[in-house]
Amino acid sequence: MTRIEPSRNTRTTPRRTVLISGAGIAGPALAFWLNRYGFAVTVVERAGAVRGGGYPIDVRGTALEVVRRMGILPRLRDAHIDLRRMSFLDADGSEVASVDPRTVTGGAGGDLEVPRGELTAALHTAVHDDVEFLFDDSADTLEQTGHAIEVTFRGGGTRTFDMVIGADGLHSRTRGAVFGPEELFHRHLGYCFAGFTMRNTFGLCSETVLWNTPGRAAALYAAGDSDDEVHALLNFAHPEPPFDAYRDPEAQRELVAAVFADAEWEVPGMLAAMRDADDLFFDSVGQIRMPRWSSGRVALVGDAAYAPSFFTGQGSSLALVGAYMLAGSLADREHAAGFAAYEHGTREFVILNQDQVGEGDAVLFPATAAALEQRNDMLRDLATAPAATERPAHSALMLPEFTCD
Repeated sequence: MTRIEPSRNTRTTPRRTVLISGAGIAGPALAFWLNRYGFAVTVVERAGAVRGGGYPIDVRGTALEVVRRMGILPRLRDAHIDLRRMSFLDADGSEVASVDPRTVTGGAGGDLEVPRGELTAALHTAVHDDVEFLFDDSADTLEQTGHAIEVTFRGGGTRTFDMVIGADGLHSRTRGAVFGPEELFHRHLGYCFAGFTMRNTFGLCSETVLWNTPGRAAALYAAGDSDDEVHALLNFAHPEPPFDAYRDPEAQRELVAAVFADAEWEVPGMLAAMRDADDLFFDSVGQIRMPRWSSGRVALVGDAAYAPSFFTGQGSSLALVGAYMLAGSLADREHAAGFAAYEHGTREFVILNQDQVGEGDAVLFPATAAALEQRNDMLRDLATAPAATERPAHSALMLPEFTCD
């Protein structure tokens, strides 16, 4: 277990202690703001280090103001990916349309698209000197008492905290331990996907190419002009979540290979690359919708509480905004009042963005021949249209200025 000890603090009054489970995006962002408000923060992460790599992600709307206030906006602007073209192909590989990516994603000119690893590294760098990180470990059990939470760690040992925050993603173990099984809150959107990197033998530069047949899509995404690798995505309709495959990489590969067995274009080569990929990420496309985000001294933030699905492109932005709102709501309140204020101030924004499913990216993966033809007609019209303006939901929340006595 790797420990990074926090910096010394000269305050003489006891600081409230918080354990955050998860060192992805929501966790370090929350740690940053809680530390600003005088909390003693520990972040526990199952992985052995901050995870790099990953598919490019968006920082949009209100989330841009969060990263500006954190001081990491210049670094993210330097890492911005300027995607210039999005091309759509038919079953035989012929082009249907080529469009400005913002015409389908609803992005605005100031929005950012960055490699996921760049965002996680920037967040970790901003906070790692001020909070405690426990890598290669996790919270095994949580026992709430009237005044604290006793946490037993998988790596051994027990510690007591004033609060525990689950920032551990769509399949949150914190949520499962405190609120109940995922099936109670998971809204399956009818698709699964597999993402990985592979060699760029296609001559792609700063562009995405998307191949479709009804219920199946294969995408190649080149993030730069001279990248040797491309991000590959295989997305397919699947009526029920494949719970048995979530923690079994071999079952994931077998499922994807069976679905795309007779596919044309570059798909056979993508399947071969998937079999050897060491960075395969597989999941179902779904949302988490919960009636409440806290229970006693435990609360959830980011995908653990309100995953919007990658169809919306808002997962990272909701994580950043939610972390800011949760920390600020706790700054001068006890946990119960703070958690209530966090939900009151954030839930409408979350719902607006979750409801974007069906208004943009979800349309890109039609499940029937009729829907595919309708989408292709829409794309041909978009090919001659100007880039879309930002969707109002992305900036629907005006960030408050929080203070702490």
